[in-house]
Amino acid sequence: QVQLVESGGGLVQAGGSLRLACAASGRTFRTYTMGWFRQAPGKERDFVAAITWNPVSTYYSDFVKGRATISRDNTKNTVYLQMNSLKPEDTAVYYCASTRLQIALESASRFDYWGQGTQVTVSS
Repeated sequence: QVQLVESGGGLVQAGGSLRLACAASGRTFRTYTMGWFRQAPGKERDFVAAITWNPVSTYYSDFVKGRATISRDNTKNTVYLQMNSLKPEDTAVYYCASTRLQIALESASRFDYWGQGTQVTVSS
């Protein structure tokens, strides 16, 4: 069982930045692919970014590519999502997720464990 706890959300003005963090329990963090998804009210949960574990590769959705960086610190069991140049349409609840899989990560169904989410609100 893996427990995930997100932090770092909040209210930010358009053009600003946020760094989300997701702390994972357990001693096998380094062998999990970690992902970030987001869900706006009334919409489906969308893939944002993922980072695999062997080899370490990163993947981004088109709507954050160039504005976001996903990274992981295996010594702290934590994955980060740095988001820059935020837009009002980035407003959503951001969820952290984990899986042992390393391909086809755009689908939420590929992930086994989920955090409770952290709210990101971008004002115009």
